[in-house]
Amino acid sequence: MVTFAPGDRVHIARLGTGVVREARNGGRYIVDIKGTTMIVGADRMAPAGERSRKHKAAATPVDAEAPAASGPASLDLHGKTVDEALEALDTFLNDAILDGRDEVHIVHGRSGGRLKAAVHARLAQLAAARAFRVDPANPGVTVVRL
Repeated sequence: MVTFAPGDRVHIARLGTGVVREARNGGRYIVDIKGTTMIVGADRMAPAGERSRKHKAAATPVDAEAPAASGPASLDLHGKTVDEALEALDTFLNDAILDGRDEVHIVHGRSGGRLKAAVHARLAQLAAARAFRVDPANPGVTVVRL
């Protein structure tokens, strides 16, 4: 497995090229890409120098290993505090983007509205969340377009 150091340029399948900001335990790295900071596993990255500009359409080994997204994924936040829910939401959205998902569902429930309000406030801050709305069939679920 390839290791990376802060400052290395890396390519992430379906997202493009970014810069490693910090190395974490377990082969995970904090990467700045397209104005967003993400935690990415080393198995999803390749050194940016390996990808030729002439062959952008050609699949790289990283592209071949990436799992195909199938249907919308969902995250159930029932029973979590607001802080726990926001941490889980950030991790979930990070993984969904890396998996190439276009849409995800966040289950926050209907009662009280604290989780729903916190989730919507967080989604409004994220450039990766292109749009979000409450599911008309279930007001306890928010549908997010990535």
